[in-house]
Amino acid sequence: VIAAMEEKKYDKGVAVIKQGDQGDNLYVVESGSLNCVKKIPHFKEPVFLKEYHPGELFGELALLYNAPRAATITTLTNSVLWSLDRVTFSHIVKDSTIEKRKKYEAFLRNVKLFSTIEPYELTKIMDAVKPAEFKVGAEIIKEGEIGLEFYLLESGEAYAMKNTEAGKPKTKVMEYTKGSYFGEISLLSHAPRAASVYAKTDCVCLTLDRHSVKRLLGPLENLLKRNAAIQKEFIQVCQQ
Repeated sequence: VIAAMEEKKYDKGVAVIKQGDQGDNLYVVESGSLNCVKKIPHFKEPVFLKEYHPGELFGELALLYNAPRAATITTLTNSVLWSLDRVTFSHIVKDSTIEKRKKYEAFLRNVKLFSTIEPYELTKIMDAVKPAEFKVGAEIIKEGEIGLEFYLLESGEAYAMKNTEAGKPKTKVMEYTKGSYFGEISLLSHAPRAASVYAKTDCVCLTLDRHSVKRLLGPLENLLKRNAAIQKEFIQVCQQ
């Protein structure tokens, strides 16, 4: 893949890809930053989606699905990108990427947290999630530890337990089923885990690390924070 990629340099203010154009390359950002916007019906101005920074890639959607560009991406600074052409991409990357996205798409679309997210952003989440399997009784997250990951329960059931009073057994404060998520409180607040979560049955979770949550969820971060606050209040009621 590396040998097939070509270095390209762009000045500030250049539209690297334009919404509606046919795509022949995907791009990896080596340096600089880029702005991504999308024209949406009934909106007068293009809607901001995200910024791209070194290490991120874009432009693969048009290659994967033989569709026009889904958004316009413009350099905010002088930028160095590495491009991979359609033919090489199809031979090396396309099949495995499509297979992974098909596997997770139906599940993620039914997670309420992602109900309002743009399809363009959902594909980024599909690419970023990593599966983790837990046997019944396994401790998925541990109360008091620093949180590094956010969990989406793809299959199985789990429950949260918390130390509410010194010297007494833990109290069950939450139950989770398919489509539930947990671990966001510690991830967003940089505080220790508020409770331990155990697998009630064999479980498969999809995980996102702290960097991915910040980079991909963007506007949903406020939603995560609001839901985290609700969970904290529920735990406090259980303690009482």
